[in-house]
Amino acid sequence: MEPSVTVVAGVVVRRWSRSRRNVGRARAELRAVLAGWGLSGIEDAASLVLSELLTNAVRHATTPGREIETRYLQVPDGFRIEVHDASEVRPLMAIPREDATGGWGLPLVDVLAAKWGVADREGPGKLVWAVLSVT
Repeated sequence: MEPSVTVVAGVVVRRWSRSRRNVGRARAELRAVLAGWGLSGIEDAASLVLSELLTNAVRHATTPGREIETRYLQVPDGFRIEVHDASEVRPLMAIPREDATGGWGLPLVDVLAAKWGVADREGPGKLVWAVLSVT
């Protein structure tokens, strides 16, 4: 199933079913958006950040019947990625043990993004956001 796509006032909104296959699809869509906005220089970092945030939502936001929403928008000197889901559980960043095979996602986001955070949203759930700098 193809994701629904909406563009309102320069914000690209896409809805995805909770499937791991959609993480790669979302990265491809993000790269196309960045290229269209002349921001190809940050596409590698933005793709990694999106992958981590969306993978967390797919794994942990297990509210039945709810889709995950991504939003992409330009901000002064950068680009903002948002991942919305219906889970009330907020992600916590912890540094995993050196030999850990998982848990590195948010520390990676913390390194790649100029800033990131978690916020409430209208309706159930939360949004996790990251801003990448183009300067």
